[in-house]
Amino acid sequence: MDIFRVLVRPLVTEKSNLGPQGGKYTFVVDKRATKEDIKQAVEMRFKVNVIDVNTAIFRGKERSRGWRNKGRKPNWKKAFVTLKKGETIIELYEDLG
Repeated sequence: MDIFRVLVRPLVTEKSNLGPQGGKYTFVVDKRATKEDIKQAVEMRFKVNVIDVNTAIFRGKERSRGWRNKGRKPNWKKAFVTLKKGETIIELYEDLG
């Protein structure tokens, strides 16, 4: 897998904003990416040392517009990345004020 397409975007929610205090960051990643791919991508992109990677796959929800038009949101994968103690990814939060 192309290492530059593994990380789709950082996942910024109320709960994930508590993670950087403990060195944990959350990303939306490509569904086909392995834990090793995710580890390499984060280390190359942000120049940090990754200790652990946990992943979770979420099923897309059903959506409807009226009674006739039904569809599904796509499935997606989330990665929880734990960094070495004392390291941070400042780039993710510098624009949030």
